[in-house]
Amino acid sequence: MKKHLFLTFLTSVSLCACAQEAPKVKHKKTVTLSEQELKNIKVVNAEDPVCHMKTAEFLKDTAVYQHKTYGFCSASCKEEFKKRPAKYVRQ
Repeated sequence: MKKHLFLTFLTSVSLCACAQEAPKVKHKKTVTLSEQELKNIKVVNAEDPVCHMKTAEFLKDTAVYQHKTYGFCSASCKEEFKKRPAKYVRQ
């Protein structure tokens, strides 16, 4: 009899635990520019300062440094630039 009560109790606790609502995760809103919007952005560089690919044809991302907008072929080039922008900016 004690086994039945224990198993019933254990089953009830398990069911209640499973019925709890999953925690809600807050996602950061990311602003993604469309290809058309990126083409309308004026950048100060004709080529990616990190990999030297032409940005006019392959502009995927931008970053602002010293009030100037720089264009990049990829997010990885942008991240590399952001680590040491002075290294890549030609004075």
